[in-house]
Amino acid sequence: QVQLVESGGGLVQAGGSLRLSCAASGRTFSRYAMGWFRQAPGNQREFVAAINWSGGRTYYADSVKGRFTISRDNAKNTVYLQMNSLKPEDTAVYSCAADITNGSYHASSLEYDYDYWGQGTRVTVSS
Repeated sequence: QVQLVESGGGLVQAGGSLRLSCAASGRTFSRYAMGWFRQAPGNQREFVAAINWSGGRTYYADSVKGRFTISRDNAKNTVYLQMNSLKPEDTAVYSCAADITNGSYHASSLEYDYDYWGQGTRVTVSS
């Protein structure tokens, strides 16, 4: 079992920044890949970013590339999502997820590859 708790969401103006955190517990954090996904009202959940076990490999959706940065601190069992130059279309509930079954050298952008999910944190970007 893995427990994931997100924090850091809130209301920000367009062009602003937020840093999301996801604290993990229950298994050896450094042994699995992590991802961030988001779901806007009326939309399906979509991939945002992912990171392998070491942080040496990162992956981004085209819509956030160059603006968002995913990172992890294995000593703190935490993964981060730094979001800069936020746009109104970034408004969504952001959830972190853990992939404990597919190996950790890479990280997947596919929702069904992830085994555990956090409850989500809401990000609202005003124009």
